[in-house]
Amino acid sequence: MQHYQCVVTAIDLSEESAAVVNRANDIATRNQAMLHLVHVIEPLSLAYGGDIPMDFSGVQDQLQEQAEKQLEQFGRRYQIAPERLHLMIGRPESQIHQLAEDVAADLIVVGSHGRQGLALILGSTANGVLHGAHCDVLAVRVGD
Repeated sequence: MQHYQCVVTAIDLSEESAAVVNRANDIATRNQAMLHLVHVIEPLSLAYGGDIPMDFSGVQDQLQEQAEKQLEQFGRRYQIAPERLHLMIGRPESQIHQLAEDVAADLIVVGSHGRQGLALILGSTANGVLHGAHCDVLAVRVGD
């Protein structure tokens, strides 16, 4: 079995994130590896394609503030140092890949809903992370 030194765990801050962090924490503990948590906020302007002439900055600021608090709670719960908690803005897949590269991660852990049909065709963050990663990726099944 591979000996991991640095684990990046991508979470969406939902209740299901606890299962993902638990699995990543177990792996990090067994391997005496560094554990990083990351949450990526996709800009509302990207989500709406930029076609709606509205100023989302206030809403975006609120989302970011709320996400920071939730990420800090996860950090306290799992005793992860603040410098290993990462809140990023952008496309989740690319931001997760960039962080993994920046911290020299050898494992990325993500949650997967196991979608099928149209949801699978439309893609998911887990799928996007898997297909662009330069290290191992573990998809933890959640929400079944």
